[in-house]
Amino acid sequence: MTPIPDWLRPLYPFSPRSFTTPRGARLSYLDEGGAGSSEAVLMLHGNPTWSFYYRDLVKTLAPRLRCVAPDHIGMGLSDKPQDYPYNLETRIGDIAALVSHLGLKRVHLVVHDWGGAIGFGFAARHPGLIGRIVVLNTGAFPSSSIPARIALCKTDFWGTALVRGLNGFAGPAVWMAMARRSLSSLEKRAYLLPYDSWANRVAVDAFVKDIPMHDTHPSWPTLKLVEAGIARFRENPVLIIWGGRDFCFHDGFYTEWRQRLPGSDAHYLADAGHYVLDDARDEVLPRLASFFRS
Repeated sequence: MTPIPDWLRPLYPFSPRSFTTPRGARLSYLDEGGAGSSEAVLMLHGNPTWSFYYRDLVKTLAPRLRCVAPDHIGMGLSDKPQDYPYNLETRIGDIAALVSHLGLKRVHLVVHDWGGAIGFGFAARHPGLIGRIVVLNTGAFPSSSIPARIALCKTDFWGTALVRGLNGFAGPAVWMAMARRSLSSLEKRAYLLPYDSWANRVAVDAFVKDIPMHDTHPSWPTLKLVEAGIARFRENPVLIIWGGRDFCFHDGFYTEWRQRLPGSDAHYLADAGHYVLDDARDEVLPRLASFFRS
């Protein structure tokens, strides 16, 4: 796992732990607060972020609640094997194995980006564990809409050359995913820290290519099962916080979440970007704290 440099510790003052997945890779995760409680808030990131995305939420909740924030294999401070099966099915399995390893009996989900498909995939297989759910600019169902720049990144040769060779996915994200404010130079450096070479961008590339756009894609059947499971959580307390200036997870996703989870408490922030937890931090963190207190 990647060691934490001294310059990062003021922003990320945690001591990550390590778990070996069923396929033998070391997964880094945060486990803060809660004094070993069997109830935890499980925070799942997407691409190309890592548990750093949840740093301020962990600081906000951990004095009272146990917070678990893993780095998916190939991401963040976790191992980055070049031959891992970087697909939705494996990622759901990795999270299920971590939850079992930690002995969690009650799991509250916070999901962002492709963490939505992973989180709702886990939830659909373990519905009895799931309590409250927070949805942050994400999807967990097929969509026919994909930005041209992401479609390019999905291509085998040019996409891989762009994402792995030129850092053309993680690099632009540090400014494209923000709208209200700009990330500080240290925040940008932190987001890009794990993705500093061709080898270390293996999962960034694989994450993009694992977005199923048609029924012949290997992850399509898994995503359809994830989609089918969403309705099981209509009675759960659900909070949706949505940044309206998201070039990828656009308002169509927000509308669909409102339809699929009609009893949710939804808050649309028209001027916030994809990294809504960073971009609208002062507004979002108190709302999340109140949601989990209730």
